[in-house]
Amino acid sequence: MITAYLWGTPNGYKVAIALEEMGLDYEIDWVNIGTGKQHAPEYLKISPNGKIPAIVDHDTGISLMESGAILQYLSEKTGKFGGDAPQDRWTVTQWLHWQMGGLGPMMGQSNHFRGLNEKVPYAETRYKNETARLFGVLEKQLEGRDYIAGDYSIADMAAVAWAGMAPMMEDERLTACSNVMAWIDRNVARPATAHAIALSPN
Repeated sequence: MITAYLWGTPNGYKVAIALEEMGLDYEIDWVNIGTGKQHAPEYLKISPNGKIPAIVDHDTGISLMESGAILQYLSEKTGKFGGDAPQDRWTVTQWLHWQMGGLGPMMGQSNHFRGLNEKVPYAETRYKNETARLFGVLEKQLEGRDYIAGDYSIADMAAVAWAGMAPMMEDERLTACSNVMAWIDRNVARPATAHAIALSPN
C-alpha cells in the first residue's frame, strides 16, 4: 500500500497518473496547499521541502518527495514505463529531467506572472517566451511519435500534467503545436490517466 500526499496541481497529477497507470494499491491524503497543510510539522517529516507530492510506500518503508523521483521510484518498483533497453531508459530519463528542469518551472512561472494584478512585463514576457520555446522542442520530438520516448512512459506522465494547461495560458503559440495537442488528447484518452485526473478535489 502506498499513501500519496497530493493536491490538484500538475505535480500532483503526475503521481496520481503513475499510480493509476501502474495499477498500484494506494490511498490519497489530500494536502490542501491553500490552507497551508503542506507546512504542518507532521507533513514536513515526509516532505522536508514543504511541497506536494510525496509518498510513503508501506511495503518498503520508503518515503519520497519530488515528483520526478517518485515517478522513477514507482517505475522501478513495478518495472513499468521506464524503458527496457539502456538507450530507452536513458531517453525516458532525459525527457523526465527536461520536464522537471524546464517545462514545469517555466510554465509555473509564466502562469504566476500572467495572473498578477501588478504586472511585471519583463518576467511575464521571459517566461511566456521560454514556455513557447519548450513547446517547440516538444513539438519536434513528437514528430512521427505517439509518445515522447517512443513508447508510453513516465516522461509522458510528467510532461502532460503541465502541457495540458496550454489552453489556459493565453498563448496561441502553444495550442498551435499540433503534435503536442494531439499527444495531450492521446494521453487524456487513456482510461487510467482520465481516472487520475478526475480524482482531484479542487
